[in-house]
Amino acid sequence: MLAENPKEFVAALLQPWFDALTDPPKAQAEVLKRLVETYTRTTDGAQRGAANVSSIAEFRRAFPIRTYENYKPLIQRVMAGETNLLLDEEPVGWAITRGTTEGESKFVPMTPTDLRMRISAGRAMMNYTLSTGRFDLYQGVNLNLNFPSVVGTVKVGEREVEYGYSSGIYTKYVSAFTPVRSVPAQEEIDALGGGKTRRDWDARFELAYQRCQGQNVTLVGGVAPTTQLFGRYVKRVHGRYPKDMWKAQVMTLGSVPGINTRYESSLRALYGPVTIREIYGATEGMFGQQLDENRAWTPNYDLFLFEVQTPGGMKLLHEMRPGEIGSLVVSTPVLARYKIGDMILAFRPPYFRCIGRDRWWTPLQYAWGEFATFNLGRL
Repeated sequence: MLAENPKEFVAALLQPWFDALTDPPKAQAEVLKRLVETYTRTTDGAQRGAANVSSIAEFRRAFPIRTYENYKPLIQRVMAGETNLLLDEEPVGWAITRGTTEGESKFVPMTPTDLRMRISAGRAMMNYTLSTGRFDLYQGVNLNLNFPSVVGTVKVGEREVEYGYSSGIYTKYVSAFTPVRSVPAQEEIDALGGGKTRRDWDARFELAYQRCQGQNVTLVGGVAPTTQLFGRYVKRVHGRYPKDMWKAQVMTLGSVPGINTRYESSLRALYGPVTIREIYGATEGMFGQQLDENRAWTPNYDLFLFEVQTPGGMKLLHEMRPGEIGSLVVSTPVLARYKIGDMILAFRPPYFRCIGRDRWWTPLQYAWGEFATFNLGRL
């Protein structure tokens, strides 16, 4: 299908995102309705009266804002086999973090519906090819520098269910359901295990280096710091920079703030004059991606419900004024009104940046970073 009409194929995958950006209030109202219907089929949602919710005000009264620590006892009960407590479908996997919650990994169950939503991780890349007409990039490969998508299994009731890192899970499903072909295959990375030592990463980097020898690497995807480390590994071990071997055109990167500012010069020194497209996601979902040359991300209003806690009160994300800062609260098919712990800065619609974790000093740290990179708040 892609070979016959690539423009039509990619445009169809992106159209729901475009439509939602055109009318965020309508899109968010539709998402709220869909999510509430999901919650009515769970024990937690039924107990909170989800069936009687028909507005954002009623939703807020019925469902309190909860952090991972609030959800953790419920997630542990789901893992023990009480799946209907939070899920309206049986879990098909678990996404884990790299250990940001008191040094321990967060475990977040994934349902079939939730898993299908994760292919949105490919939207930034696909939109670049659609807007530029560079469908030839799909003839090359995506240099895959992600974490393993399968690390082990956990017992859910009487079943064994796989768990792994969200970045690897995103890559696996983007490769399966979009034109993006990743090398090494995610299964090859998974086979090396889930270790986090330097030796473990050297093994993954060597795998990527060897598999991409002679390949037409047009795309690079992954976690920004890991992408930096790979470039330095190749120079240290093989005496070459990635730009000496491949002519990558686009990088889609996530995980940290400031990819388009603080990381830009380093990435281009390693990989050449690439176009950088930022993605914004977490273990709980892929929430947005860069739309164009403006260096900020735009939300997936068609997939998730977005709220923010601001000094002026609770707002929907699209209600934020330019320059306003707030703490993000997301609702997914699994987690209702989940305070993710990220601080969001609004620009002119529909652009936003995650400026760091929800700490009092984050705005000061962000302002210093903007000054140090001479960006000074520019998109």
